Amino acid sequence: MKIITRAGAIKNLEKAIGKNLRKLAKQYGITTYETGKQNKGWKGLVLERIAGLLPNVSKAPNGLSWELKSVSFHEVKGKLVPKETMAITMINPEELKKHSFFESHCWTKLKAMIFCAIAWHGKNADDAELIKVTSLDFSETDELIQEIKMDYDFIRNKLIIKGFKKLTGKDGKWIQARTKGAGHGSTSRAFYARTSLVKKIFETVK
Repeated sequence: MKIITRAGAIKNLEKAIGKNLRKLAKQYGITTYETGKQNKGWKGLVLERIAGLLPNVSKAPNGLSWELKSVSFHEVKGKLVPKETMAITMINPEELKKHSFFESHCWTKLKAMIFCAIAWHGKNADDAELIKVTSLDFSETDELIQEIKMDYDFIRNKLIIKGFKKLTGKDGKWIQARTKGAGHGSTSRAFYARTSLVKKIFETVK
């Protein structure tokens, strides 16, 4: 089996910048919404294939801990901006209490991610181009990373002092801890990158 490293996956993905993911989905035999019901994960499946992962293999093999995240971008006043926040990882309250930021699952996920920006042209549009590919390649002393750490520390301390149910999406400048999904009585929480952080990450790519 060919080993696809994070750097290799980024290189493969960069070759597909500007290409229409829906057309590539058809080539790979991945359904989008041809059946009348949208396959919500189709873009991620296409990106995995472009990156070099085999079908039915959603993670890098042999402990190479990277994963893909895609975010839709749309045009607002002539500028491309992220359309949505981005889920980072689910929150386990006991683990959050126990681990500092650089020991946390949140940091492990962030530093291993490959971020892909996808052009959004409306629901069920024929086009969905890959715009940019990047990763969070900053040192632990970088100002942005330190500010994300401050968000994490604030959320962690709030959990310890006030309890898990008091965590809300209002907390944090760059990352937030809010219910997973649209609610519907959900009591789970996940770390999300705010649209401001998603935008900041992609501003590093010219």
